[in-house]
Amino acid sequence: MREIADMECNKEKNTARCNCTYEPCSRKGVCCECVAYHQKSRQLPACFFPRDAERTYDRSYAHFARLVSERKV
Repeated sequence: MREIADMECNKEKNTARCNCTYEPCSRKGVCCECVAYHQKSRQLPACFFPRDAERTYDRSYAHFARLVSERKV
């Protein structure tokens, strides 16, 4: 099993499919940093949300749970 530290980041590929609309984000395309950043705030990254929901910048677990219960995710 490979250690996480040995994994290569494919920033270009990740950035191409990243739906984060926060433009000054320094973590865009660096998923491991993005997940760690949002986890500290008890949030989920933008990629867990549909585009319209992501634009609200409400990345809370509660918002995600509402979307799941409404079958939007």
